[in-house]
Amino acid sequence: MNSNIEPHGGTLVNGRLSKGERKKYLSKQDSMPYISISNWTISDIELITNGGYSPLCGFMNQKEYLSVLENMHLTSGLPWTIPITLPLDKKEAEQLKIGDEVLLRGKDNKPYGVIKIGEIYSYNKEYEALKVYGTNDQHHPGVKKLNTQGDIYVAGPVYALNQPSHAPFEDYLKEPAETRKMFNDLKWSTIVGFQTRNPVHRAHEYLQKCALEIVDGLLLHPLVGETKGDDIPADIRMESYSVLLDNYYPKERVRLVIYPGAMRYAGPREAVHHAIIRKNYGCTHFIVGRDHAGVGNYYGTYDAQKIFSNFDPDKIGIKLIFFEHSFFCKKCMNMASAKTCPHLEEDRFFLSGTKVREMLRNGEQLPPEITRPEVADILRKGFSNNV
Repeated sequence: MNSNIEPHGGTLVNGRLSKGERKKYLSKQDSMPYISISNWTISDIELITNGGYSPLCGFMNQKEYLSVLENMHLTSGLPWTIPITLPLDKKEAEQLKIGDEVLLRGKDNKPYGVIKIGEIYSYNKEYEALKVYGTNDQHHPGVKKLNTQGDIYVAGPVYALNQPSHAPFEDYLKEPAETRKMFNDLKWSTIVGFQTRNPVHRAHEYLQKCALEIVDGLLLHPLVGETKGDDIPADIRMESYSVLLDNYYPKERVRLVIYPGAMRYAGPREAVHHAIIRKNYGCTHFIVGRDHAGVGNYYGTYDAQKIFSNFDPDKIGIKLIFFEHSFFCKKCMNMASAKTCPHLEEDRFFLSGTKVREMLRNGEQLPPEITRPEVADILRKGFSNNV
């Protein structure tokens, strides 16, 4: 039996132009108006046009945007928690009008997409920050980014012109249609997705292997888009994932595929966002652990799990696996959670990506209770080369 979970909204969006259409736009690119875009927007274009953001076909108009902020649903009634928007400075926006076809150029001057402008509108940054991030504190990386972007949003359907490079990880890149085919070829009917922006430590491994007991396969889907400066670089993380999977996981039941999205650090809302995206990639299950997509102390430990009670499970459409905070118990001599371990707090060794980063910054050896020795070696060497 094969995986046949429907994409969000029922249809996987394909924003690819035909060869002829793409050639037409590229041939007149020098005479077309253009918008200069960030790497964050480039990753959004990729996920809109490859179907990862299905049912979105472009950047949100004001009605859709406000519906997401206020109701955490699209105007169609489908759950959606993160605004997908194209910000511009006022001066740039003044050069555009409704109906224009505009190139979307990266900092490298390459056109990554074309948008047909359907709407131009202003928005309230403080309101968006409070709704999406639950704070307007400038120290929050998502709020900081929001407040440095343009004051105008441009909406409209988007089509891909060029794919961004994901070197040196191209071999691990698959679009939603490709992961769905891969699951079918593997004859996996149930697939659990795991989102990470950190190296996989022992607590992650524990969650993944618990989930593997009840599904056919695991999609380890690390984010390689834009992250904050103190996160461990993607190349180090990818090397650590590979050595871990090679040595400690059943090869026929796990696949490593990169996720090209940018990190928002929106905590609970981003947990829902990540679940919906993995549904589009063909996953039937999704792991939500402690403080998913969190940063600092902005969100409660289990807020990313509690938020799902606001949605009709049938409309979310992917089965959620919630885990409590996991730890290494020195008396049990293995990984556990409060549900399975009877021992005292002082017997429990709690793990986190934050703790791993702190120990690496301090030049400390990561103990086996935190991560596998092969992974510890890669992280230590990689971190020392990047400081």
